[in-house]
Amino acid sequence: MANKFYITTPIYYVNASPHIGHSYTNIAADTLARYKRSVLGKENVWFLTGTDEHGQKIKKAADEAGLAPLEFVDKVVTQFKDLWKKLEISHDDFIRTTQDRHIKFVQQALQIAYAKGDIYQGQYEGWYCTPCETFWPLSQITDNLCPDCHRALEKIVETNFFFKLSKYQDWLIKYIKDTQNNPERMHYIQPASRRNEVLGFLENNKLEDLCISRPVERLSWGIGLPFSSKHVTYVWFDALINYISAVGQFDAQNIYRSAWWDKDVKVVQLVGKDILRHHAVYWPIMLEALGIRQPDTIFAHGWWMFDKDKMSKSRGNVVNPVEMVDKFGIDVYRYFLLRDVPFGLDGNFSEEAIIKRFNGDLANDLGNLIYRTLTMIEKYYFGEIPDLDISKTSYDQSGQMIKNKLEDLPKEVNLALDDKNDFSLALEKIWEVIGLTNKYVEETKPWNLVKEDKVEQLKAFIGLLVAAIRKIGIEIAPFMPKTAESIISQLGGSEIKKDAPLFPRIETKKK
Repeated sequence: MANKFYITTPIYYVNASPHIGHSYTNIAADTLARYKRSVLGKENVWFLTGTDEHGQKIKKAADEAGLAPLEFVDKVVTQFKDLWKKLEISHDDFIRTTQDRHIKFVQQALQIAYAKGDIYQGQYEGWYCTPCETFWPLSQITDNLCPDCHRALEKIVETNFFFKLSKYQDWLIKYIKDTQNNPERMHYIQPASRRNEVLGFLENNKLEDLCISRPVERLSWGIGLPFSSKHVTYVWFDALINYISAVGQFDAQNIYRSAWWDKDVKVVQLVGKDILRHHAVYWPIMLEALGIRQPDTIFAHGWWMFDKDKMSKSRGNVVNPVEMVDKFGIDVYRYFLLRDVPFGLDGNFSEEAIIKRFNGDLANDLGNLIYRTLTMIEKYYFGEIPDLDISKTSYDQSGQMIKNKLEDLPKEVNLALDDKNDFSLALEKIWEVIGLTNKYVEETKPWNLVKEDKVEQLKAFIGLLVAAIRKIGIEIAPFMPKTAESIISQLGGSEIKKDAPLFPRIETKKK
């Protein structure tokens, strides 16, 4: 097991405001980072996010706003930073591709690949999608439309620089498939459906070399090539490099050195499925060409749909994360995104679905368990939590089952998160304990124990409830940090500090 953990999100393109997709990836990454800090220690975890700020779409958006490109991106970047603050995203670093540290590193990487012969100059004649900033080979084009966004392509002929993707195609296929000698490679591209998708693409298509530049006369807003004053870097070669430019540097021998991209670090990269090919084909080959190790996992999650349609500004169905947090609260929003659909699959977003989770899982289950336990301690023990070691206390079958579940819960959560990144499963395991504990209250009927003056049984019962809630608070902390703080505040000491119910039910109109 690696003793350090490095997690990255994509760097987000700043031609528009952040939306639910951005928040989804960052909440997932934040949850993993918080979890790993609880296991490995804060000093052994690094969480990177940031913004992608070069390219034609940025230049166009800046022109439309009547601003210089840097002025425009400075303005939009603030929206991302403000959102991460509102969502309490605990990133350790925020990288911008306009920062000097990144620009210098990208130029070094380009120079190394160029000197090695992996970058060459040639004439490019191809079909280009301006919105996607992507050249497409004729073999992947139908009706002169972009395979991704389905908008019209433009034919361009110009001199550019190319990166030799084709040289590394066989290597990448073997690397992904070599699970017999390296079983951990099964986790290299996740989920399994995305791994199969990448292998299918690589085995059924011949990789064409990647055009990695734009002429300055066509695009001035980019990082200049160190070996050509007439060209700037293609956006993907610039953007993907951020993951290593943020945490390391090349030494005098052009060997990459980093405390966070080393053999004793587990490197996990979260991306949306729409940029899987860039991260599972271009990026691994770039690393191999630069002599840098591969990440342990590239996980491509699904999209959030609205009424089963992909969200888009043109359809008017984009969900604003700030509005959802203002309406439901940070932890409710985080819980819904992480619980409602397994990470990797597409989900369908609606306020009705959030309210259903709120009233069921949070109000009826967790909130009710906490509030009724606090009320009993207040009523039966005048707010003093009974001093009891449940490990030395005997229980009936139901109580013993809860004890066993509490002992197993950290392992269950770890199994769900460590390799699978299955947030929904981890939360399901926690809610199993919540459900059993609520059922235990109904079965035990503590009010009858009071009537019958069964002092020791009541003490053991309350002790188990308190132990369960405290353990639940620890395990949900990465997912719902504010809720965990409230549990600690109310039940963390020898006396309770009872507060209002954590999740008062949302009344809905009857149809």
